[in-house]
Amino acid sequence: MPAAKHDLLAGRPLPAAGPRARLRERLRAWYRAERRDLPWRRTSDPYAIWISEAMLQQTRVEAVVEYYARFLERFPSLRALSEADVEAVLATWSGLGYYRRARALHAAARVIAVEHGGEFPRDHAAALALPGVGRYTAGAVQSIAFDAPRALVDGNVERVFSRLFGLETAAGSRPLQDACWTLAEHLVPRRGGAGEWNQALMELGATVCTPRSPRCGSCPLERVCAARAAGSAERLPAPKERPPTIDVELELALARRGSTVLLERRAATGRMAGMWQLPSVERARPDMRTALFPPDWTGGARLALGPGLFDLRHTITKHRIVARVRRATATHVAAGGPYRWVEVAEIGALAVTGMTKKALARAMPEPD
Repeated sequence: MPAAKHDLLAGRPLPAAGPRARLRERLRAWYRAERRDLPWRRTSDPYAIWISEAMLQQTRVEAVVEYYARFLERFPSLRALSEADVEAVLATWSGLGYYRRARALHAAARVIAVEHGGEFPRDHAAALALPGVGRYTAGAVQSIAFDAPRALVDGNVERVFSRLFGLETAAGSRPLQDACWTLAEHLVPRRGGAGEWNQALMELGATVCTPRSPRCGSCPLERVCAARAAGSAERLPAPKERPPTIDVELELALARRGSTVLLERRAATGRMAGMWQLPSVERARPDMRTALFPPDWTGGARLALGPGLFDLRHTITKHRIVARVRRATATHVAAGGPYRWVEVAEIGALAVTGMTKKALARAMPEPD
């Protein structure tokens, strides 16, 4: 039989008003003293906060800081984002990965501009109806920007609650997610301070209650933590089963004509849809060294491959890629197809895949 929605909390009383207030007081006091100085914490602009939350999903804080500043410089307001071409948005996002987030941001900005007067909606149902906005994003933006009493659960909060309340199940599992959302909604302050509380929970998980080697001695909640008392902090939450890694070998063609490079646009659907890359093909056989590229040429482009220049490694989610970059000469490029000669100086304005960025940076380094 399927598990009940909140099995992990069955028979456990949720924190009463007194313990709940003390928990909030301890954590928020710690946060005020220990929080990192991050650029999105210096603003109450819901647009800027929304951008940061979209970028921070599945991406390290250190990587986001640079992209956040660049993105807001290019699109300083929701109106600017809504009026931009999606190609420009993807180009500015390029390198962060998970490009569906950028497409969803752009689509949601257009909805907000038309239906909500250019302001991120305060109404929770309206926020959840936006492209790419789920419970976490809506809760984060509305609690931080508007101090609305909205809960949130991300990987950091899930880990903190798993240890704090001794929830014994796998990370990312439905039972754990359900239990954590119940706790989050029970604990979020109703009369001010929701945004600070939510940020404190995430900060604790990111800096103290870390996946490996948690710094329990530095935790403001150490005395009330069930996992600390049981000696189980290191093993909670239980690791989730990871999908097996898929090894991929690619051939990348580097064809130049004067100051231009030949790029190929990916299909309009699927992973990294519509982005630009060096012409590439999966090496189906270890001995694949075809002289004509791509082997299933249908009139878009035809290239004669030369010697290998270098290999590079790249990882996309579960795909571990080894790509051989080879010099190539174009013998035919059809107009109107997915291939285009692009000026090297203009490549930065295109939405280019991360692997192509790596390859071009190595093949054509900028002069000192």
